[in-house]
Amino acid sequence: MLKITPFKTGLLLSSFFITALLVCAISALFMVPSLEDVMANIWNEEMQFSLKLTLITGVISTILVMGFALPIGYTLSRLDFWGKGVVKTIVNLPVAFPELVLGLCLLLLFGKTPIGKALSAIGLDFVFTRKGVVAAQFFTALPYAIRIMKSTFDYINPRMEFVSRSLGYTQFETFIKVSLPLAGNGILAATVIAFARCIGTFGTVLILAGGSYMKTETLPITLYLNISYGNMGMALTSGIMLVVVSFVAIFIFEKTEAKL
Repeated sequence: MLKITPFKTGLLLSSFFITALLVCAISALFMVPSLEDVMANIWNEEMQFSLKLTLITGVISTILVMGFALPIGYTLSRLDFWGKGVVKTIVNLPVAFPELVLGLCLLLLFGKTPIGKALSAIGLDFVFTRKGVVAAQFFTALPYAIRIMKSTFDYINPRMEFVSRSLGYTQFETFIKVSLPLAGNGILAATVIAFARCIGTFGTVLILAGGSYMKTETLPITLYLNISYGNMGMALTSGIMLVVVSFVAIFIFEKTEAKL
């Protein structure tokens, strides 16, 4: 039987207090607008465009994020090389940046710099385009996925990989057939977190892609624009859609993780 002490009581009370506040805050989002208003706004042309763009760019960005987070996370976990500390600091730096600052950095990079001009010459225009939405989401979510993958590989015993190498597997074959299967839960967690960060990215998208009406308008941009217009019904519906999509992603993660 659990023995209740003042310390444990304090821990439980603080946990329940914050949980209750979050429940009240999220519940308020669903209780303020009427069901009829929400349903009408969901089928609004602007909302449909915003939802589709958010999901499509979110999926594309998440795939790109995981394509880079896996090798980078493994590199930082397993390899020792000169400048490793600097690399770790730089790839984690966007986590500490306000999204607006990150968006400004990307806007300058993909603008009139040699890199921006070179990318533009091959058709990769990121400034005020839908490609810019993907780029903004990618750079916002990537540091989180890298941190999760590095931690995941840190907890995998390197001896298993050494045994694989001693049995004749190359380092690449060991990575594919041993390391990745053992990192299954971490990969799933990183994917869900990356997707949630992608669909929730606001400041970076606003600065780099412009947040243009019915062009680069994701759900967070829809919420911002409609609050600016005073259209609270659409703004609240945008918030509800973001919460629902995030809840579904986390729910699928929890169910899938339990089966692994």
